[in-house]
Amino acid sequence: MITATAPGKALLSGEYAVLEGAPAIVAAIDRRARVTVAESHDERHSLSTRGYLEGTWHFRLSEGGALEWLEPLPGPAAFALIEKIWASFPAVRWPSLSVLIDTREFYDGTSGLKLGLGSSAAVAVALTAALQRFSSMDAQPDRLAFDAHRRFQGGRGSGADVAASIHGGVIEYRRAAAESRPLRWPVNIDYRFLWSGQPAATPGKLAELAARRGQNEDDGCMTLLRDGAENVAAAWSLGDGSQIVDALRNYVGALRRFNVDLDLGIFDAGHEQLADLAADSGIVYKPCGAGGGDIGIAVAETKSAVDAFCDRAVKLGFGALDIRVDNQGVLTKVRQDIE
Repeated sequence: MITATAPGKALLSGEYAVLEGAPAIVAAIDRRARVTVAESHDERHSLSTRGYLEGTWHFRLSEGGALEWLEPLPGPAAFALIEKIWASFPAVRWPSLSVLIDTREFYDGTSGLKLGLGSSAAVAVALTAALQRFSSMDAQPDRLAFDAHRRFQGGRGSGADVAASIHGGVIEYRRAAAESRPLRWPVNIDYRFLWSGQPAATPGKLAELAARRGQNEDDGCMTLLRDGAENVAAAWSLGDGSQIVDALRNYVGALRRFNVDLDLGIFDAGHEQLADLAADSGIVYKPCGAGGGDIGIAVAETKSAVDAFCDRAVKLGFGALDIRVDNQGVLTKVRQDIE
C-alpha cells in the first residue's frame, strides 16, 4: 500500500503576469490532498473519492491504457484529471488497484463549497507520486504531474500550484522552465487568509483573459503587472518585511488597474471592499489567484493590525481561515499490509 499527500497553495503575487514570464510568489498551505493506492482482490480497479464527489466507481484499462468506466459517471469530465494522470503510465501493467482520493480539507465544512486552495494540483502531485512509487517506473513524478495537470487545464495554467504542492514552503516560480526557487517567510510579516464564501472558476478567468487581451491592443496594464510581480520577487529575495509589504501594496494597485482595464472581475465577491478597507487601515489585502471569489490574504508588519482587519472582514461576511504555510511538499509512504 502506498500513501501520498500533497499540500494546497495560495498565490501571493504574480497572478496572470506569471503567464507572461513574470515570477509568481506562491505558498504551500497546510490543507492536503490524501491518496492511497493498494492492490485489490477484485478483478476491476476502483476509485473512491471524498470531498470532490462522494462515492466509488469501477474501471478497467484498455489495451492502450485508457480508463474504461464500468458505471455512469456524475459528468462526462468528472474524472478527467485522473484520466490524464493515468495516461502518464502507458507502459505499466497494473494489478487490480483500489485508489482512494480524499480532498475534504479543500472544502468548507459547513457549506461544502470549494475554498479555492489548489485541490486539483495537489491531487495531481499526490496521485502521480503514489502511482510512480507503486509501479517503480523509472520516471520523474514531478514532471509527470506538471504535464498531466497542464493537459487537464488545456495548457492554460501556469503550473505554480503544482510547484507549490511538490516543493512546499514559499517559492518563487517562473513558468518558462517550471523553475522554482525556495524562499522564506519573513519573521516580521504576519498574515491571515480570508474566504469570500464564493467559489471561483480559474479556467473561466483564463479564457476571459485571452478574449479580453485579443480585443485590447494597449498592453500597458500587463506591463505594469509584470513589473509589479518582479518587484515583489526582488523584495522577497531580500527578506525585508517592510519592503515586501510595500511591494505587495504597489502590486495590488497594478492588479486593480489590470482588472479594470480588462474587466475580469478579479476583485468581485467582496475582494474590492476588503482591498479598500485594507488601504484605509494601512495594511495590504489581495485576492489569491484568479480572483472573483475563493480566498484572499491580509498582510501587515504586526499581528495586531492583521487581527483587527480580519475582525472587520468577518463582520462583512468573510470567513477567517485557520490556514498556515506548510513547509513540506509531497510526502509518500509505503506500508505493508498484514494479513
